[in-house]
Amino acid sequence: MNSECNPIVIDGVMYATSARHRLYAINASTGQQLWTFDPFEGGEGGGVYRGVAYWEDGEDKRILYTAGDNLFAQNAKTGELITTFGTNGKVSMNEGLRGDPKKISVIPTSPGIVFGDLLILGAEVSELYGAEPGYIRAYDVRSGKLEWTFHTIPHPGEPGYETWPKDAWKHVGGVNDWAGMSLDKKRGMVFLALGSPSYDFYGGDRIGQNLYGNSVVALDARTGKYKWHFQTVHHDLWDYDLPAPPNLVTLERDGKKIDAVAQTTKTGFLFVLDRDTGQPLFPVEERRVPPSHVSGEQAWPTQPFPLKPAPYSRQHMTEDDLTSYSPVAHDSLLKKFRSLRYEGLFTPPDPKGTLMIPGTRGGSNWGGGAFDRETGIFYVKSSDSPEIDHLRKVSPEKSFSRQSPFNRGKAIYMKHCSSCHGRDRNGNEPDYPPLRNIKDKLSKDIAIKKIMEGSGRMPAFEQILQGSEDALVAFLYDVTTGRPSREEADLFEVHTNRQAVDESPESSRDTAVMYLNVTPFSHFNDIEGRPALKPPWGHLNAINLNTGEYAWKVVIGNRPELQEKGGPETGSEGYGGPIVTAGGLLFIGGTHDKKFRAYDKENGELLWETTLPAVANATPCTYFSNGKQYVAISVAGDEKNPAGSIMAFALP
Repeated sequence: MNSECNPIVIDGVMYATSARHRLYAINASTGQQLWTFDPFEGGEGGGVYRGVAYWEDGEDKRILYTAGDNLFAQNAKTGELITTFGTNGKVSMNEGLRGDPKKISVIPTSPGIVFGDLLILGAEVSELYGAEPGYIRAYDVRSGKLEWTFHTIPHPGEPGYETWPKDAWKHVGGVNDWAGMSLDKKRGMVFLALGSPSYDFYGGDRIGQNLYGNSVVALDARTGKYKWHFQTVHHDLWDYDLPAPPNLVTLERDGKKIDAVAQTTKTGFLFVLDRDTGQPLFPVEERRVPPSHVSGEQAWPTQPFPLKPAPYSRQHMTEDDLTSYSPVAHDSLLKKFRSLRYEGLFTPPDPKGTLMIPGTRGGSNWGGGAFDRETGIFYVKSSDSPEIDHLRKVSPEKSFSRQSPFNRGKAIYMKHCSSCHGRDRNGNEPDYPPLRNIKDKLSKDIAIKKIMEGSGRMPAFEQILQGSEDALVAFLYDVTTGRPSREEADLFEVHTNRQAVDESPESSRDTAVMYLNVTPFSHFNDIEGRPALKPPWGHLNAINLNTGEYAWKVVIGNRPELQEKGGPETGSEGYGGPIVTAGGLLFIGGTHDKKFRAYDKENGELLWETTLPAVANATPCTYFSNGKQYVAISVAGDEKNPAGSIMAFALP
């Protein structure tokens, strides 16, 4: 299981989450476990999470973190839930959005920001049609009360509403802060890195510029009031959401210090913006980009291109860039490349297939960048990982009817049964019995009879099901007929998204033609699964923010099986970010070769490396404990330790 947690250390105690989403308190010097908390009470749990937040007032010290769709507050010393927070120590993240809280599941994947007595949180939501909106919310740390909400998809009368079709806020989702945010405590400002509107690859139902999609947004941290924004992609059709918190940086211009934010991107652009106004500190051009050829779509005619710094990832590809591991493999790649639509960085997705480079895994990802205040140098790991988008027209109503009985039954259950028996089928006894192990209690025939005729508190469902009872039973009894296709799974998710806002079966959006990208997030590879793009595939970049010029750039990572004999290392895509220390070291993991490395921050010279048990797709931390400096990093799970681990190394 992947582990992306960036641990924090307070008073000699490390707080971190595992790849199974359990919370741990650890002696930062010895690694001894002090306490642990299982939010799933023995259940499987799991899911990506990148860390926790800490708050204190005198002896009241709290850890705030989310698991599943709940926000928890715990005593930092004991791990016990603080029962005066929310309901017995937790607050539902499903409350306060657009959909029915009983039918949606909003799962934050990055820790919030603590400002005074507020915890400011983003969330991860569906990336398909009908997704929940990614509103930013602030909660009282003491009580769990919701204090303010910022609508990332503006409501009528709010700035940005005019950049969407009328009433888009009622049905379009996304525009969420899944990767985390940054806080300027002195200014009382919080800076968001917002994602794409949903659906990610087709926007026929959201014609317009779509603020605040793909935007850096500054808010008043006390009130949630809008300060400024800068949009990095207009009307996103490529899933080029902002993947990491903005870095708070200070650069020097004409002898003056300027506070700024530096925003990394999947496109490989680095946007450097004035912290007070949001104005770019290096020139940005709006350049014309290709139109869409898909019916109903209106790609935005221009996109922003910063003139400095230069992109830190490759944004262009030609036939000369194709790999040639064998003549047959190269010829196949050449044929495929020539069949695709490709007109540069912002070529819209197309049914014939569109080449995307750097791609949704390219540029940089959730690891973000590191800034050295002493030198003004910004460090960021980059990846070159082209992929192919294939749009396919689908009719959700017809396609849903062709889905497996299990998936159709799941959709029926989520709409009609989950409010009583729970989305997880664990019930709420004594009134609503659990259905998780119903196959051990009732035969299918008896279950169908009870469902159709009603029993106890449960009404009769005969008129509602109208021939779909077998599908519901297939779900309840875990009768599957193989893993669903990507398209089938997407359509099921769209169906359940829309049920959550109680759209009627006759809704025009439920029957309208849609387009799905049927090959999302897939690598552009040759016929034997090797990369189509010549290496190197990963770099570590050092950029002088005072000038916008590169201080150095080195290849990072290796795939030995693809390395030419005696040739240079291949580089590797990766998601973990770097940290820079006052002692002049740059630490980073995140490459597929499982290495953890230390570089000289001045010139990029590799000083030290070690091989970890698994990939470390996380950003490390450094801390002092008992007079010694350590660097620690979360490592993914393996066969021996599926929940992953945290490894700490002492510096000399």
